[in-house]
Amino acid sequence: MSGQPVLAARGLVKRYGRVTALDHADFELMPGEILAVIGDNGAGKTSLIKALCGAVQPDAGEILLDGRPVRFASPREAQAAGIATVYQTLALSPALSIVDNMFMGREIRKPGLAGTLLRALDREAMRAFARQKLSDLGLMTIQNIDQPVETLSGGQRQGVAVARAAAFGSKVIILDEPTAALGVKESRRVLELIVDVKARGIPIILISHNMPHVFEVADRIHVHRLGRRLCVIDPKTHTMSDAVAYMTGAKMPAGMEAA
Repeated sequence: MSGQPVLAARGLVKRYGRVTALDHADFELMPGEILAVIGDNGAGKTSLIKALCGAVQPDAGEILLDGRPVRFASPREAQAAGIATVYQTLALSPALSIVDNMFMGREIRKPGLAGTLLRALDREAMRAFARQKLSDLGLMTIQNIDQPVETLSGGQRQGVAVARAAAFGSKVIILDEPTAALGVKESRRVLELIVDVKARGIPIILISHNMPHVFEVADRIHVHRLGRRLCVIDPKTHTMSDAVAYMTGAKMPAGMEAA
């Protein structure tokens, strides 16, 4: 794929005592793509993603957003720069409504003194915004956006979390195992949602152990092994068996060298 990466990393190193989680790791996410990140347990892919979203600070190397070096001291800084992460736990508050979860930490205040002095919330504006964003992603099967999140199915909760990430000007969305613990039908809807977000021009990093899902939606697949990028493969020219063999070290990519 041509063009400048939206998000890139060069030579990332992260050590925890004597354990090297990232060993001069490289990474590139291109505009408008779904990039899957796969790797065996302990390969370092979690540390890579945490470094990209500000959850950990690398010991060496650099991260570039739109070609400019950045250094995030926290996930909040990464979020402010346009990198939104939807963790496997979703980080939703079950007892709060869909609207309240969409706007958690971003509440809209009423105009005038009511908002500035009394800190009153403009609930109608928040409802309208949430309804629009859910509609944009085809999620208005949820009829009542004031219902508690705990009343939603697993797939609907994932939809709310993704809609929240896509709603606030994100440049990049990172999805951590979005179909884990979901049934077949709900997994299908989440995969459709991922493709819908891509169609809106937002590039996605997809971390998943589910190879059929990865090969169905990913444009490219980043294979992480022993703390670094082993290779990037095209799901149209490689098989799931190839990907698993690269992950486990059973074989090396033909014509490729470890990055």
